[in-house]
Amino acid sequence: MAGPTGAQRRIKSISYARFGYIFILPFFIVYFVFQLWPLINTFILSFYGNGNPSEKNLTSNEDFVGMANYSTLLSGGDARNLKMQHEEFLNAFKTTIILWFGNFIPQIVLSLSLAVWFTDARLKIAGKGFFKVVMYLPNIITAASVSVLFMSLCSDNGAVNQILGSMGLGPVDFLKGTAASRGTVMFIQTWLWFGNTMIMLMSGIMGISPSLFEAAEIDGATSTQTFWKITIPLLSPIMAYTLVTSMIGGLQMFDIPFLYHTGTEINKDIQTIAVYIFQRYKNKNGAQFGYAGAASVLLFIVTLILGSITFYINRDVDEIAKKKQRKKLIKDAKAKSKQFGGLSI
Repeated sequence: MAGPTGAQRRIKSISYARFGYIFILPFFIVYFVFQLWPLINTFILSFYGNGNPSEKNLTSNEDFVGMANYSTLLSGGDARNLKMQHEEFLNAFKTTIILWFGNFIPQIVLSLSLAVWFTDARLKIAGKGFFKVVMYLPNIITAASVSVLFMSLCSDNGAVNQILGSMGLGPVDFLKGTAASRGTVMFIQTWLWFGNTMIMLMSGIMGISPSLFEAAEIDGATSTQTFWKITIPLLSPIMAYTLVTSMIGGLQMFDIPFLYHTGTEINKDIQTIAVYIFQRYKNKNGAQFGYAGAASVLLFIVTLILGSITFYINRDVDEIAKKKQRKKLIKDAKAKSKQFGGLSI
């Protein structure tokens, strides 16, 4: 039999792997220019004073303040301006946590309930596709449009206060009142994102084998038992993903808290960390890049810690135990093989 020709050998020797790298190269270029380098530069600026970075020589120790910015944000200082920075940062951090919890809990409850309802094969719901589209639509509306809409609805003479007046209730200051403004932002965030969360949870439920639900039904399990014993345990990976992405989005919440106010002053009751960082850049007394960089790094660290905790809690304990058992069996087999001079019996 004749061997392969030279042309055939050349074809076999061609590696197409490099073409894959060429296709993904634009992503890495864009990521480095627009994401990785700004992230690195943020870390650098957090160790410098609060001035214009174009006037600093970041290759020398000019205006290098070390951990001073972090110390100011976390513990304040004797000077009045340092105390103000510390108090404003802590207030923004507390507000961020309150707004995130206030919109995530009702969002996940509503989304999970609707996802289970829409994927239940026993329920013959007419117009499922229509309802899914309608519930997802708020997710594609721009934050500026939503802010203007709710500012109009919730103004002193807006539709909401007119309805409350017709019910014999007094007007509510939804734009400046602490509880009212926070409640409105929570409602807006829930309304905007519950459709997206619902679609993700539906995809997770539809990925569960129908035979499990059929077996549970044959065994006489109720809907509640099926939900807690089958749906929730098998939905834990997508739930962990939803929790982490929601947490990242909640901690970086910016658009609605920044836009939902009247006049030029930001409502301090809905000022989040992201709004605080932007305000340091737009400070009327001069840009404070050091504080902005330090706050960004602290937010990054908090997000990293909370994300790690979430993944640890939602880890697959059974799979980890199986891996440990397999490693132990392999180790025991190798040890037994060495006893016989490397020969297996």
